[in-house]
Formats: sequence, C-alpha cells, structure tokens
Amino acid sequence: MEPAVYILANMPRGTLYIGVTSDLPRRVAQHQSGHIPGFTARYGVKRLVYFELHDRMGDAIQRERQLKAWRRAWKIELVETVNLEWRDLCGDLF
Repeated sequence: MEPAVYILANMPRGTLYIGVTSDLPRRVAQHQSGHIPGFTARYGVKRLVYFELHDRMGDAIQRERQLKAWRRAWKIELVETVNLEWRDLCGDLF
C-alpha cells in the first residue's frame, strides 16, 4: 500500500481528524472499529472524507503537518473540492 494522508469526520463539516499511514484500509478500519483509543474514538470520528496517496512516507508526513497547520475553513474547502456531500469514501477504496 502507498503512504497516505487522510481526513476523517464525524459528520459533514463536523469534527475533523488528520492522519498519515502506510496502509490506509487497515488504519481506517481500526478507527471505525474503535481499536484506536483517543480523539477519534471519543468524538466518533469514523467517516473517511478525504485522502491523498504519496510515493514516499516522508512526503506524506510533510503534507500531514501542512494540513494540520491549516485553518479549519481551508480544510473544509479541501474536502469539499473532491467530496461535496461528505460521503464516506471507504466504499471507493475497499
């Protein structure tokens, strides 16, 4: 699997979580099953609303840091450029 940066949400324009992984399907499944304690489990952030695949993990980590530093409005705009309905993209991946 390719390194990926991803954004999860609990609802359209709701609570957002940005992460990076080398195995997106496995990581999203972990979030959705609640096997990862902490922020995503506490706030019910389980819907994959955005992701980017990268060739190198270093590039993915750099992009994750960039997105985390963005204003919330910019993150919402980014999601809505590719996923206006805020639907769960897991079906597109798995």
